[in-house]
Amino acid sequence: MKMSRRAKRMERHHRRNKGHAVINIISMIDMLTVLVLFLVVNSGNMQTLPSTKTVKLPESTAEKSPKDTVIVVVNNQDIVAQGRKVASVAETLASPDDTIPALLEELRYQVQKSGKRATDDGAGEITIMGDKEIPYTLLKKIMVTCTAANYTRISLAVIYKSAKG
Repeated sequence: MKMSRRAKRMERHHRRNKGHAVINIISMIDMLTVLVLFLVVNSGNMQTLPSTKTVKLPESTAEKSPKDTVIVVVNNQDIVAQGRKVASVAETLASPDDTIPALLEELRYQVQKSGKRATDDGAGEITIMGDKEIPYTLLKKIMVTCTAANYTRISLAVIYKSAKG
């Protein structure tokens, strides 16, 4: 039997579409892998200072973000290094010494705990979060103690305030 023109056309059409549609998702998987790696690597780069309600930081227009360093928090009552209370402000101000022995001991312990020598990069960096109302003599004693413990790069934590006002 002879096929009609319509039957021949339909046969050609069905022969052409026998293959299944294929989507190549390898490039999409590569993009998602790169995106996930980027997010994982950059999620650990943020440095946040400990939040404390008893310390009111001064305002500044400084634009450098803080590094991951040893943190000394000073309020009107206590001096706290890395979350441990090391001295009281009243006793420190009453002391005639320029250094604070308990803070010096804690800072030396932090250097030993980190496993870095005083000459290594990062071993000599410290951040002081001091209340804006603390006396300058107390801040000076803390800074002298930090220097005695080989923390020579001292940063003061501030609240960022835009330069526009």
